Amino acid sequence: MTSQTRQLFGTDGIRGVAGDFPLSRDGVFLIGRALGHNLRLTSANPRVIIGQDTRESSGWIADRVALGLASSNVEVHSAGVITTPGVAYLARSRKFNAGVVISASHNPWTDNGIKVFSGDGFKLSDSQELAIEQEIFGLLESSSSHPEPSTKPVPSLPGEHSLRSAYIQWLADDAHDKLHHLRVLVDCANGAATAEAPELFRACGVHASFIHCAPDGKNINENCGALHPNTVAHNIAGSKGAYDLGVTFDGDADRALFSDAEGRVINGDAVLLLCARDMKARGILPGDTLVATTMSNMGLEIALRDSGIRMLRANVGDKYVLEEMMKTGATLGGEQSGHIIFRDGEATTGDGLLTALRVMEVMARTGHSLAELVADLKVFPQRIQNVRVRERVPFDKVPAIADAIAAAQRELDGNGRVVVRYSGTEALARVMIEADSQEKMNALTDSIAGAIKTALGV
Repeated sequence: MTSQTRQLFGTDGIRGVAGDFPLSRDGVFLIGRALGHNLRLTSANPRVIIGQDTRESSGWIADRVALGLASSNVEVHSAGVITTPGVAYLARSRKFNAGVVISASHNPWTDNGIKVFSGDGFKLSDSQELAIEQEIFGLLESSSSHPEPSTKPVPSLPGEHSLRSAYIQWLADDAHDKLHHLRVLVDCANGAATAEAPELFRACGVHASFIHCAPDGKNINENCGALHPNTVAHNIAGSKGAYDLGVTFDGDADRALFSDAEGRVINGDAVLLLCARDMKARGILPGDTLVATTMSNMGLEIALRDSGIRMLRANVGDKYVLEEMMKTGATLGGEQSGHIIFRDGEATTGDGLLTALRVMEVMARTGHSLAELVADLKVFPQRIQNVRVRERVPFDKVPAIADAIAAAQRELDGNGRVVVRYSGTEALARVMIEADSQEKMNALTDSIAGAIKTALGV
């Protein structure tokens, strides 16, 4: 099944405005109930672990999903506030049948989402998500299966204080033992990392200072986090050498962006480059190959090629990166946005905390600064413009859009790239242009974005 056949699930679970369908009280109950029924097809006594971020709505959504699961006779455990990869780790290490995360990642506090991991710690396949969707719609149509009244008491969730600590310990046990000399400024985005990053960095002996680590339910990602990596970079630039690097997490900490000691932002492409070289040198990069996405800069591809490393491109979305990694045997993959997946160990999804440790380990192992490790990465000018759309019509079915894309490709003539796609999580078309000049990049971006706005814009 393809992602186009799904109506609720996007590239990263179900996402929308908290309180509106499908994230209404009744909707999330049905999601829990449908998931529970799906799990009972393969297990007589399924168990599910639920974690959440710091949004105001995450608590009641977790409660309603738990109520739906319980209505399908599923045993539910809560890990409380925890990162998305923390739930993936617990699902596989504690032998749960599934892990559920209540989070909308980098989105504003008014949004929320539901992500589901299978018992092996991997995100559900498109076909599994489609099957759950079909059951949800079936429940909606059945008058006998309407959600139970909102006033019904939420079931008690057996929680284990050790759950979050087990995940932190797993990360710390695998970390390099010589990180104590590093000085780091960390932006927790007022999100899930607030619950784990301080304890993890302390356990690894890292000298870390933290900002945006006082969540109030509404300040998650507010002028901080992965959409604002310049916040940390600016603070470091003005710190007069107080820090060796900066780390910025998103709301659910499944990705991380960085700043070098001079206050320059280091994105996922640069992280892939420095990690790939390190893994190749240590003989743990099979086939000298990694997986990136269609959004990764041409400069990364060239720098990797100069280092004898091949780059494969997958569709945008860390689940699709992982699928390509599993198919090719690659142990490293990721996205420019900071989702980095390491398959040389037990990780099954992008993990911002793990990525931060790995970057610091490369610095410790080589003795080089972050700036030195990526100094030869020459980035092609790149611009990404979002256009809000009222419907998702294939671009090749709209002549004006197809003509604008074809004209841009002719203009670039191999000295740049055109990527036009729909967001997997929002009603947006994304236009990405790389070119050998700023002027050409802007002109072509405006041309395609203008065509989309005229034909499909809100």
